[in-house]
Amino acid sequence: MNEFEPKIVAFCCYFCAYSAADLAGSMRIQYPANIRMIELPCSGKIEHNLILTAFEEGADGVYVTGCMEGDCHFLKGNIRARKRVEYVKKLLDELGIGGERLEMYNLSGSMGPRFAEVAHEMTDRIRKLGPNPLNQASILAKKDGEISQ
Repeated sequence: MNEFEPKIVAFCCYFCAYSAADLAGSMRIQYPANIRMIELPCSGKIEHNLILTAFEEGADGVYVTGCMEGDCHFLKGNIRARKRVEYVKKLLDELGIGGERLEMYNLSGSMGPRFAEVAHEMTDRIRKLGPNPLNQASILAKKDGEISQ
């Protein structure tokens, strides 16, 4: 039996978190290959529908990484992002997907080792939670469709 390997989407602020990921790579610090990074000009550009779409498209977990609080290049983008993430976490709980599948982290560009640590942390968390319930429902619907044909 294969061990569940989660699909995780990381929305990364260009100025800090994306730079931290780049630094982790330059330092040859390994982190799970299941992380799919999407670069944002600022974590404040994250929208509710973007996070929800990631889950609809098959992500088992999502995290948003922004600048350290108080150091956002766009002043309060990371604070806006945190509020949006908290709102979507509640929404995911209400939908039965689970708010623990979503997280917000603050990193500076010099935190390459921490970026890798976050990637491992999220991967471990999602492995324990198992596949996204939306993915499970989709698999069952396909099986039902095959049976009824």
